[in-house]
Amino acid sequence: MRVVLVDDQEMILAGLSAMLAGFPGRVRVVGQAGTSAEAIRLVTTLRPDIVLLDVRLGGESGLDLCRSLTERAPDTRVVFLSVYDDEPYVFEALRAGASGYLLKRVDGPELLRRLEEVVGGETVVDPTLAGRMAVSAARMRRGEFWPGADRGLTQRESEVLSLLVTGLSNRAIAGRLVLSEETVKSHLRGVYRKLEVNDRSAAIAMALREGLFR
Repeated sequence: MRVVLVDDQEMILAGLSAMLAGFPGRVRVVGQAGTSAEAIRLVTTLRPDIVLLDVRLGGESGLDLCRSLTERAPDTRVVFLSVYDDEPYVFEALRAGASGYLLKRVDGPELLRRLEEVVGGETVVDPTLAGRMAVSAARMRRGEFWPGADRGLTQRESEVLSLLVTGLSNRAIAGRLVLSEETVKSHLRGVYRKLEVNDRSAAIAMALREGLFR
């Protein structure tokens, strides 16, 4: 397997590279990147079998990068390697086109085995998350989570969207939830990305059309 590593921490890149170097003949790290721009350049040039990346890259989103990579290099599989063990991150990663979501505590042999499964066409999820995801998916279908959870919205993002639907401004939402306006704007950016819309009007229309708030 030819692998490109993407992480904003040099120590993580060095550790992963050293870990995978212990399996010559089965895997080879062909490139490393610390930013989305570097990753896109490497992947479109090298066309690796797998990109191993984190959910967050400093101030950038690994989820957005995943979407870009799967569009630009559809034959390359993306696998997230993260410290975040929350189910919403996994659901959103899979929706973004990822072929796997593993936790950074995975050891070398397990990581290699999982990557080989991905190359073989499987979608892999860390075993500690798989059971919880099944339970969460069932609860989402029964409507036991907050509105929009099935689309990856966090509870706070759902609250912001619900107030947006009622017609409140960013300042009014911030006052109601005791947040800064900048924090509200950050939550709204997350809402737009996850609902795949570009502005507040489209987000409101989507929420009303899908009946998120009854």
